[in-house]
Amino acid sequence: MLLTIGALFAIFLIIGMPVAFALALASIPVFLFTGTMPTTIAVQKMVSATQSFPLLAVPFFIFAGNLMNATGITARLVTFSTLLTGWIAGGLGQVSIMLSLMMGGISGSAVADASMESRLLGPDMIKQGYSKATTAVVLAFGSIITATIPPSIGLILFGFINEISIGKLFLAGIIPGVVLTLLLMFTTWVIAKKNGYAPQRPHLPTRGELWASFKDSIWALAFPIILIVGFRFGFFTATEAGAFLIFYALFIGLFIYKELSWDKLYQAMQNTISDVGMVMLLIMMAGVLGYAITIERAPQQITEFVTTLTSDPVLILLLIVAVLVISGMFLEGAANILLITPIVLPVLISAGYDPIHMGILIVILINFGGLTPPVGVIMFTVCGVLKVKTGEFTIASLPFIATMLLFFAIMTAFPSLTLLLPNSMM
Repeated sequence: MLLTIGALFAIFLIIGMPVAFALALASIPVFLFTGTMPTTIAVQKMVSATQSFPLLAVPFFIFAGNLMNATGITARLVTFSTLLTGWIAGGLGQVSIMLSLMMGGISGSAVADASMESRLLGPDMIKQGYSKATTAVVLAFGSIITATIPPSIGLILFGFINEISIGKLFLAGIIPGVVLTLLLMFTTWVIAKKNGYAPQRPHLPTRGELWASFKDSIWALAFPIILIVGFRFGFFTATEAGAFLIFYALFIGLFIYKELSWDKLYQAMQNTISDVGMVMLLIMMAGVLGYAITIERAPQQITEFVTTLTSDPVLILLLIVAVLVISGMFLEGAANILLITPIVLPVLISAGYDPIHMGILIVILINFGGLTPPVGVIMFTVCGVLKVKTGEFTIASLPFIATMLLFFAIMTAFPSLTLLLPNSMM
């Protein structure tokens, strides 16, 4: 039956069916032909998948992100990022990576960050001398940082579906996000030196310039700190933090920057409804398929199969990494997390790996798959905006793929980098 489910799901994707409907329809054989599950259970699982207090964090953070974009915070972060890194070889490429680090505390979505920065910085990077393919690659790989730094939507979904503390996952993503930022900036610097990409600024910023820009951006930069303090001292859960951020963004837009008009608020609400509808439909349909594969004992069978191949934890991890990267090539990140992680995480835990540590690696790996052919979602987003051929994107991305492999090796070899903050603060 598992093979039937997998085959149906693959067929539905190949013929172009939306992922959410492919998830639900692939589970039909379990409910129609096994004779053990009434079809009403499928409807119940759709509803029950949405009945979760931690899951409220998703619409809260999506709405807060749209609000903060509407308040002018993004423009101020671009200015601050330019001051911090615009003087380094690579210019706007360095700025885009630093902006992704800062945007992690706002948007929480790699695809959203890649789309926004492609429109905001892409044309100017090309004018600065970057090829279209290199521009797309820098923006796409930088967006992985946004999916790592809290409040990452991927981490929220991972914690929800696997019943793991979202607060701990948020804290665990901070140091890997910073490490990834530094590695990508170094790679961009090497490419810039080789190709002669000039800095965005001719000289280092003055203290006065930095201080003025910092003060202008302080309201956005303060939120990740508020998150950490709130989780550390138990002021709020991840869900409550999302609700707090909405009021925080409204306060900034109405009383600090005074740029949030009724039209911008209405547009932010429209964007949020669209984004939440897409994510919640995926969650509902994944709940049905997840129940079906659980009834068929998929996690146990896959664990038994992998352990018969090898008992070496390193080889088990490498097998799972291959599965996650390949699945990331075909599925959007949220669908991947909801569908694949409940299957592979028990295998990793049985091999002795920490679920928090693996959660960070899994979410990054899934987003990394979105940067690779044939249907990587992040890749197609930036290539579509900048009109770049996927073949050119793939060739230009080779140095960054090597950097990502180095990053995964560091994170795997030194789990303390991931676990330091959650273990010491919670």
